[in-house]
Amino acid sequence: MKVILNQDVIGLGEEGDIKDVADGYARNFLLPKKLAVPHTKEFLAALEHKRVSIEKRKAEKRLEAAGLKERLEAEELRFSVPAGENGKLFGSVSNANIAVELEKKGFQIEKKRIEIPEHTIRTIGTFKIRIRLYDKEEATIKLTVEGSGQPGGAPASQAKTRQPKAKPVVEAVAEPTAEKAAESTPEATAKAEPVEA
Repeated sequence: MKVILNQDVIGLGEEGDIKDVADGYARNFLLPKKLAVPHTKEFLAALEHKRVSIEKRKAEKRLEAAGLKERLEAEELRFSVPAGENGKLFGSVSNANIAVELEKKGFQIEKKRIEIPEHTIRTIGTFKIRIRLYDKEEATIKLTVEGSGQPGGAPASQAKTRQPKAKPVVEAVAEPTAEKAAESTPEATAKAEPVEA
């Protein structure tokens, strides 16, 4: 189904673009959320009337994205996450964590615009994170993940390797079953002997 985008849609296109998309995607997502309109003569005519203002907005967004790219690339993010001696994190760093950290620094970036290699970071180290801004404009920021020790609080370098505790040896003592216990009592013995009439 052909649609005209009413606004920018990440991974699809910009406002004013004409796109061919799956019918279900158009009917269930783009059209109900007013992100697009059907590709008809009426909407094409309306698009032509708005073309100048759309192009002006696109130029402003590109300028804004270029400025944002410079500011973002000057930043370096640091995360301190509990980790084991082998450098594996107890948990992970996701694009949601990065979006929150960027917000603290004054950047409003949607988490879906933040691309992490392999989707989440699960080890300590330095990583390059890509942020899609507008059109083909992207920023690359440096992210350092440091291990803060084990969840108990001791730093990873001082953490002792855990030895499994020795299980106490329990000797199995055979206990008489209820039937055998009953047979061994004097009352049971008396019942078992025949009674003379």
